[in-house]
Amino acid sequence: MNSLSPLFRRFALGLCMTLGASLVHAADAPMYKVGATATGSPFTFLDIKSNSIQGMMVDIAKAVGEAGGFGTQMEQTNFAALIPSLTSGKLGFISAGMLKTDERAKVVDFSAPVYSYGEGLIVSADDNTAYPDLAALKGEVIGAQAGTAFYDLVNKMGIFKEVRTYDSIAEMVRDLSLGRIKAAVADQPIVAYQIRQNTFKGVKLAADYKPAKVGDVCFVVRKGDSETLERLNQAIDTIKANGTLQGIVQKWGV
Repeated sequence: MNSLSPLFRRFALGLCMTLGASLVHAADAPMYKVGATATGSPFTFLDIKSNSIQGMMVDIAKAVGEAGGFGTQMEQTNFAALIPSLTSGKLGFISAGMLKTDERAKVVDFSAPVYSYGEGLIVSADDNTAYPDLAALKGEVIGAQAGTAFYDLVNKMGIFKEVRTYDSIAEMVRDLSLGRIKAAVADQPIVAYQIRQNTFKGVKLAADYKPAKVGDVCFVVRKGDSETLERLNQAIDTIKANGTLQGIVQKWGV
């Protein structure tokens, strides 16, 4: 049998070194546990068929992972428990329909924005009253989701007979359709998406309502975790520049 030529040996050695370096790099690439909720369509939701968390913010998290060279593992978490789970170290970062607020920024850090929106006012489908703002509901019983910026908003106003708290928008909509509350505030894109999908029945978004709280949706990281924050921001810049982010937003119709 003829021995390998020097040229082929050099080629084989170079190939092995390249593959070896790639494997080491893959092994060293960080894997982040990413917090997301199961009840926030189209941002994050539990897909029954695959039994996995899906949605726009899941797609964006995966896209930044690919752009930044790190892995993402979605972790289903109740919305109100997202920040506590992050600060306790159970999560690497959060990717959900969570708005950046001054109060939250005291305990966590936020990435560059990936999307912006405000609250929508949900009313009964047969309620044709004009609701240009929340003041029009003074003295009424309204609902809000626990842990959201909109819950803080309505509580600070102090003009309602009662503000009932819910773990999910679906629970809140159910009480609204049963007449237990007069109206509810929640993430406008989520509610609009669910109404289009015919998931939320017997309710509608007040057409003339103007949101009082418009903010940026960002990834959320532990306070002082500059390494993760820089990694995310660089990847966000990449998917904005190459059109990936815009494509994901259009895919989900928000």
